[in-house]
Amino acid sequence: MINEHFRYAPGGGKLYSFNGIWPTLGQGVFIAPGARIIGDVEIGDKSSIWFNCVLRGDVNHIRVGKGSNIQDGTVVHVEGDGAATLIGDNVLIGHSAMIHGTIIEDRGFVGLGAVTMDGCVIEGGGMVAAGALLSPGKRVRARELWVGRPARKIRDLDDGALEGMMAGTIGYQKLARKYLKEYSD
Repeated sequence: MINEHFRYAPGGGKLYSFNGIWPTLGQGVFIAPGARIIGDVEIGDKSSIWFNCVLRGDVNHIRVGKGSNIQDGTVVHVEGDGAATLIGDNVLIGHSAMIHGTIIEDRGFVGLGAVTMDGCVIEGGGMVAAGALLSPGKRVRARELWVGRPARKIRDLDDGALEGMMAGTIGYQKLARKYLKEYSD
């Protein structure tokens, strides 16, 4: 049976239309098997969406910049009455995170299992630690580390931490290229 509501993406994940709108992908994007990208979602060049992620742009839009990675099992959704989800360039989102109606600026970082809620902003170079819960409307400023449930600022990040965040992002860009090559042979 041919299903006109989904297509396979580079890497084997699935793209689904919703309300007549298809996701759009830049050059060199990797969508891993099991990942589902639905509706009004744009993913920039060389970004990667890993195994079993769901990006659901049904009641608002999702934008992912260039070189970003959204790791295994993460869910990205939107708020219908206002809060789209905007993810900048070179953003790293760890495994099993929940990103809802949030803005993550360039080089932002969200750790494994963290939750960000409607109206949150993570400025460039800001970090939400693994397992943290960022309550609605919170702003993580550049170079801040937020931890806990509910999350709060515990300290500023030094240059080494920022370099480590970028190294993780670059590592995922390289890994995605390897997967694209292997899965396209």
